[in-house]
Amino acid sequence: MGALAFEDMGLRPEILRAIDSMGFTEASPIQSEAIPVMMSGYDLIGQAQTGTGKTAALGIPVLEKIDPDVKNLQAIILCPTRELAMQITDELRRLARYMHAIKILPVYGGQEIIKQIRPLKSGVQLIVGTPGRVMDHMRRNTIKMDHVHTVVMDEADEMLNMGFREDMETILEGVTGEHQTVMFSATMSSVIKDIARRFQQDAKIIKIQKKELTTDNIEQLYYEVKPNEKEEVLSRLVDMYQPKRSVVFCNTKKKVDLLVNELLSRGYGVAALHGDLKQAQRDRVMQGFRNGSTNILIATDVAARGIDVDDVEAVFNFDLPMDEEYYVHRIGRTGRAGRKGRAFTFVTKREKYKLKTIERYCKATINPANIPTAKDVANRKMELVFEEINDVLQNEDLKTFRKSIKRNLFDTEFEALDVAAALLFLNTKKTESQKEDSSRSSYDGSGNFGDTGAVDEGMVRLFVNIGKKNKAKVGDLVGAFAGESGIPGKEIGAIDMHEGYSFVEVPIEHAHKVITSMNQASIKGKTVAVEPASTKRF
Repeated sequence: MGALAFEDMGLRPEILRAIDSMGFTEASPIQSEAIPVMMSGYDLIGQAQTGTGKTAALGIPVLEKIDPDVKNLQAIILCPTRELAMQITDELRRLARYMHAIKILPVYGGQEIIKQIRPLKSGVQLIVGTPGRVMDHMRRNTIKMDHVHTVVMDEADEMLNMGFREDMETILEGVTGEHQTVMFSATMSSVIKDIARRFQQDAKIIKIQKKELTTDNIEQLYYEVKPNEKEEVLSRLVDMYQPKRSVVFCNTKKKVDLLVNELLSRGYGVAALHGDLKQAQRDRVMQGFRNGSTNILIATDVAARGIDVDDVEAVFNFDLPMDEEYYVHRIGRTGRAGRKGRAFTFVTKREKYKLKTIERYCKATINPANIPTAKDVANRKMELVFEEINDVLQNEDLKTFRKSIKRNLFDTEFEALDVAAALLFLNTKKTESQKEDSSRSSYDGSGNFGDTGAVDEGMVRLFVNIGKKNKAKVGDLVGAFAGESGIPGKEIGAIDMHEGYSFVEVPIEHAHKVITSMNQASIKGKTVAVEPASTKRF
């Protein structure tokens, strides 16, 4: 089926008006195929990737079927993460902006449940939620399925990967009346097929062709590297291309943490995003990425689901993805909304065969590229300086600066070219000096710290060489910090425990005392080493 105009789908005038205000001109392939099928009432399995217009494809027919005069819950959309739930809710609210009697509510863990119960009691027709929180509400009887006529499972494969199968099946079993069941998934695993057999009837299957999985807007390159060279190559590429925002993908949470610390030590503004972060921390990380205070996000595949940032200029596959579909999801973070993007993939010699598999799957060519030399990077930095100089020469009034130069250098033996070279030298040295300053991650006695991510106001983050492998628990850290330093345990903030180390947030005013006292202590028989991991002064 070719691309359809939304006007030809028999949609409500209110939805057509919203679509027009959002700037959509014609339906994407998944929208052209899925919307008419869902509006006809058929069960559906849609295999589509991120960035194909999937949210509107499932959201428009759901909104079409909702009766504004009925205040009961009529439709549920399940998705794997809080971020995706909020993203879908935002887009549905834009699509329903002229349907004034429609109430849409996101429900997810990490938010106080009472904040969700109040609007549920007042009447909500459409819920977008994570399986665990929807189950909580079903047990409390604050979500009732009596009038539900549509259930959509978005990114069903990821919900299964995250262990939600039992919750998904319980929710589907709870919808007892006549209803439509829709699944969208990037992959068609045997588990997806099993759920389809149990809970769908004569489902229509829509699959976007592989030729549409990637886009010409994305330049795809690969670099053959040795495993111990990856950090250096990543640094050079970031310095060479200077992306305003970029996402670096690793296959494990441990690799994410190690890479964050390595790049911080090199002076880059980075933050981690993976499953060990609490929801409040994830929110702070994403806020920093969106507002530009963090320009490099290092993430695992599952944690990155639901990220909706259009102006990501580059994606780095630091680790080659385990599955072809993950490659598509990853590079789909860049080249959005008609913008150009770049995808850089690091491949070891033994992994090159996997790259060929990815190329065959995507029907795309991933071109080899040469690793920039240190000289290439230095030349690029100077090019950027000259670009800034040309911009200043063309757009700024330099009379005052000319007078100052004449007054201070007129009688010297140096020519104008010498002065320009000296200024370029100073600019380069200043940039390197700033980078070195920002890379300090250990305590130097002055209260300066390196950073590993966003920290609550008034708190400072400390690195501790005690982790899960030491059989330590959160309570052990709280007890040791409070007992050795004398600060109340309730004043200790967030604690992130990893395999071989942990991060602990403490009030800034107690940081000196904590560092001094803890470095004389032991936990689970291991001598403790504590050092700062935050740029805040105290």
